[in-house]
Amino acid sequence: MVLPVTAYGHPVLRKRAKEIDKTYEGLAQLIDDMFETMYVTVGVGLAAPQINRSIRLVVIDASPYGKDDPSLEDFKKVLLNPVMVSETGEDWLFNEGCLSIPDIHEEVSRKPEIHIQYYDRDWNFHDDTFRGIAARIIQHEYDHLEGILFVDRLSSLRKMMLKKRLNAISNGDIDVDYRMIFPPKKKKKR
Repeated sequence: MVLPVTAYGHPVLRKRAKEIDKTYEGLAQLIDDMFETMYVTVGVGLAAPQINRSIRLVVIDASPYGKDDPSLEDFKKVLLNPVMVSETGEDWLFNEGCLSIPDIHEEVSRKPEIHIQYYDRDWNFHDDTFRGIAARIIQHEYDHLEGILFVDRLSSLRKMMLKKRLNAISNGDIDVDYRMIFPPKKKKKR
């Protein structure tokens, strides 16, 4: 089932997501639904807060980058309760976008190598190092679990320049090809 994507400005995107365990109800179906949602919305990663669930769950399929990097042709992952151990190397810029922030793409600086620990969908523990685009995608999605958005990593000037467009997204003034959940309307003070 394709799930609606949580839009910029929604409070769930600013919360630190909670760990889950094997007893989390409907987890297998949720993972499948997240992959389906990611494919329909043409993403390469999706974190649970982006579908209005404040839990530490990420799905990734980096295969669209396989043409440029053959190691990504079959790079499909489920990360449960991930912990970022380290991010190393010299910062590099790469153009990022986000399903929760449609139609905005910006150059974001990140480290090229990460060391991360997580459980897969079968609850097998992994202690892995990733580099390049794979690391970039994981960092972006991991940020979602920490309540951080890619626009938070931009300069103050750039954020100010994007403010009008970001406000439009949070107000629902955006045309996208997928369903979205917008922030609750704030009541006006009298």
